This record gives sequence, structure tokens and C-alpha cells, in this order.
Amino acid sequence: MLLDGRIAIVTGAGGGLGRAHALYLASQGAKIVVNDLALASAERVAGEIRACGGDAIAIAGSVSDERAMADMAANARETWGRVDILVNNAGILRDKSFAKMSIDDFRAVVDVHLIGAAICSKAVWEIMREQRFGRIVMTTSSSGLWGNFGQANYGAAKMALVGLMQTLAIEGEKYGIRVNCLAPTAATQMTHGVLSEASLAALDPSLVSPALLPLVSDDAPSRAILCAGAGHFAASRITLSQGLYLGAGDHVGPALVARWDKVVDPEGELAPSYGFTQAERELASAGMIDPIVVNMRDSDGATTLRAL
Repeated sequence: MLLDGRIAIVTGAGGGLGRAHALYLASQGAKIVVNDLALASAERVAGEIRACGGDAIAIAGSVSDERAMADMAANARETWGRVDILVNNAGILRDKSFAKMSIDDFRAVVDVHLIGAAICSKAVWEIMREQRFGRIVMTTSSSGLWGNFGQANYGAAKMALVGLMQTLAIEGEKYGIRVNCLAPTAATQMTHGVLSEASLAALDPSLVSPALLPLVSDDAPSRAILCAGAGHFAASRITLSQGLYLGAGDHVGPALVARWDKVVDPEGELAPSYGFTQAERELASAGMIDPIVVNMRDSDGATTLRAL
């Protein structure tokens, strides 16, 4: 019961993967806010949790509705005193090749997956900052990490969630907020018709949900991208190669073409801990030794980041 007493919100938890997440977190001791568009679906899952001896409430609302999500977070804190975990799971599909995809379908998917996750994270952010503890999980996808035909909208939104994770993890670090991504492969309404029946049977959503435990427990990492499906778990990273300094001048373009293999050579690549790592390396290669200093101001006053 590693999550005993923790309060968790799971969006899109009225069925499929979200339901599996809610049931699993409850089995580990967490009290659950079951969110879904349909109140009846959310109530059904909350009832399942209570029937197993857990504690859960059902709250209906769209993740793209700022007021509804703010009210949901406030309701959770009013009921249990805090909010410890947010699992941004809600999502939709509007699959078509990019040539046939309307911008409305592109926007709808981004609005739910990316903007919805931002809205929900914003709803719990101040609560987590005040209590100096928080765990947020973004649901990314192999479609975002590596692409899939017919999913330009979905892939764009899912990769954007990785970028959101990276920055929220940096900004939340001093408040005890850790932010990670889960890239699941599971048999849900969103994957039926894509995979064979045998594969769908092996990809039971309940086999993904244990991946949440290391991402939301007290000793959770931050900025991890955990891939999970069919009982298998792996990590993905965004890396930066050692690269090659070519300087300035007319020779650079042709030299870059000629030395392309060296530029993309994975030997010695690293996973930067912040975005300015790229600028650090570029300036160091050019012989610059002056530090890059970025001043940022938030509610706590001025914070200085020395990037080099």
C-alpha cells in the first residue's frame, strides 16, 4: 500500500485505461477522484472502488473546461484536504491521413490531450506547491515519440505533452512536484480496429497501470518517459549527440552534408537536464566562456538560472 492516504485524480477514468488506472491506484491505498465526461461512467468506477473497500468520488466534466477542472480540484481538496497525484489520461482520436484531416479535427485532438492536460495540471498546481508535494503523469504515446500514419494531430499533441512535462518538472522541483510521462499500449476503444484480437487480448489495460506506481510514489523520478504494455516496461529519452563544430562561412552547408554521419553519431549522446544545454555546447564549441544568465520571475521573486 505504497500510496496509503494519497489523493489521486484520474481523468477519463470512466472506462478503458483510465478505469484500470483508478482501480490500480486505489488498490495501492490512494483515494480516487474518478473523472469522466459521463457521470454514470464515473460513478460506476467509483462504485467498483468502494465495493473493494477503497474510497472514491465521481466528478463529471471535460478536461478542456477550465472552470470544471478547477472545481474538481477544489472538491478533492475540500473532501480529503489535499491533492497528491494527477494522472492526465483523458483523450480522443480523430485519425485520418494529414491530406484528408481537417484543421477542426487537428484542433480537437490537441485541445483534449494537450490543452486538457495543461488545464488539469494548472488546477492542481497551486495546491501541490502549497503542500510542497505533487506527482503529475502525462499520457504520451509512441505516436508522438516516433510517429504513426494517420495520427498527425494525435502525435503532435502527445509529443507536446513531453515538452510540457520537461518544463513543469523544472518549475516544480523546489516544491516537491515531480512530473513524468507514461506511454501506454493498451486495448481500449481507441485501439480496437488497429490491432488483431490476439494482440488486443495481450494488451489488457490492467497490465499498463502498475507503471504508474514508480511515477507517483514518494521516491518517484522526474522527467521520465516510461513505456508500458503487455507487462513489458521500457524507458524512452530525448538525447543530444556530441555533434560537430563547423564554424561560420560558405563551407558550412556542404561540410554539414559531407559530415552528416558524424553529426548524428549516437556515441556519447546525453539526455540534457534543461534546454540551455544545447546553447552551452554550441557556445563552448565556438570558444565562448561567458555564462548565459537567464532571469526569470515568479510568485516567489526573481530566480536566476545559470546555463553555462
